[in-house]
Amino acid sequence: MPGNSQRRRPLWLDADEQALGVIDQRRLPHQFVTLSLKTVDDVIHAIREMVVRGAPLIGATAAYGMWLAATNSMGHAPDPDHFRQEALRLKASRPTAINLAWAVDRVLGRMETASTAQVAVDLARHEADAVTREEIENCRRIGEFGRPIIEELSRANDGRTVHVLTHCNAGWLACIEHGTATAPIYAAFDRGIDVHVWVDETRPLNQGARLTAWELAERGVRHTVIADNAGGHLMQHGMVDLVIVGSDRTTANGDVANKIGTYLKALAAKDNGVPFYVALPSSTFDWSLRDGVADIPIEERNPEEVRWVQGWEGEGPVRVRICPEKSPAANFAFDVTPGHLVTGLITERGVCRATAADIRRLFADKIKTIC
Repeated sequence: MPGNSQRRRPLWLDADEQALGVIDQRRLPHQFVTLSLKTVDDVIHAIREMVVRGAPLIGATAAYGMWLAATNSMGHAPDPDHFRQEALRLKASRPTAINLAWAVDRVLGRMETASTAQVAVDLARHEADAVTREEIENCRRIGEFGRPIIEELSRANDGRTVHVLTHCNAGWLACIEHGTATAPIYAAFDRGIDVHVWVDETRPLNQGARLTAWELAERGVRHTVIADNAGGHLMQHGMVDLVIVGSDRTTANGDVANKIGTYLKALAAKDNGVPFYVALPSSTFDWSLRDGVADIPIEERNPEEVRWVQGWEGEGPVRVRICPEKSPAANFAFDVTPGHLVTGLITERGVCRATAADIRRLFADKIKTIC
C-alpha cells in the first residue's frame, strides 16, 4: 500500500458513495493518481485501458460497475433487459480473465430479483461488497497455504535466502489485498523468512518493473528487476528456488492462462527442476473448459504498446518509440501454460496438483462438468 504506514486498496467507494475510486495503475510507480468512476462507461474504459488490471481486481471493479448501472437508473422502474445489456458490455471489456464475467453475472443475478430501483441498487452494492470481501479473504488464505512452500525451501537451504521469480503483477494492486502470487511471499516475509524476489520486467507494459517492484519496495521485501529473458539463465545457474505466478483463467484440468511469457518461464523451470506454482482464487477457474491452449480466449491488444515504451525523465513522463517507424508489431497479452508444466496450484482451499482429479478433490462442489 502507498507508504509503509498507509494501507489503501486499489478501489473504494467515494465519500458520498456515488462513485468508485481507483488507483490509476498506468501512472505508477512515478505518480500516485486516483480516478473517480461514475458510470458503466467509465468502468469499461478503466478496464480496457488498464487503469485497473489483474483478474480479481477486474472482477471486483466490474461488480461495482453493475452497481453503478443500478445507481444511474434511479428514478426508473428496474429494467432487467437494461441491466443485462450493461452486463454484456462490461464482460466484453477484456476477454481473457474469467473473474470479470463471473463477478458481473453474480451481481446481475441478484439485481434481476429487484422489485424497485432502490432494491436493485442495494442488492448490487451488497453483492459487489461480498465479491470484494471474499477475494480479499481468498488471497489471505492463498498466502497461508503458500507460505509453507517457502518455509520448506528455507529449511532446505539451512536458512539461506529463498529466491523467488515472479512474472507480471499479481500483488495487492491486482487483487485488492495481499495478492495471489505475492501472498505467500508476504506471508513468509512477515514470518521473518529471508526471501528475495526476482521481478520480471514483463514487456510490453512492464507491470513487473513498474508495479510488482513498487509494491515490494513499499513493503520492504528485497527484490531485483530483471529483463524478461533472464529467468532461464538464472535457473540454469541455481539462482532461482521457486517460481510463483498468478492466473487470469485456469481450466478445470489445470491449464493456466497468464501474462505473455509465463509459458517460457514454465518450460525453463521444468528443464532445470525448479518448482513452478500458480496462485489463484477459485473465481479464476473456468470449470467449462477442457483444453486451455485451444479454448481460452487470448486478448490481442494495441500493437502500439509494443512499439512504444513509457518511462520517466526529469520532471515528467516520456514516451519513446523503440522500433523502426515502418515496422509492424503484434501484441498477444497472454499465453497458456499446460498443466503438466505446473508443480501445483495454490488456492484458498489448499495446494493441489494441476490435474482434473486433484482439482476436483478441493473443488468438487464447484465443478459441474470436468474433463
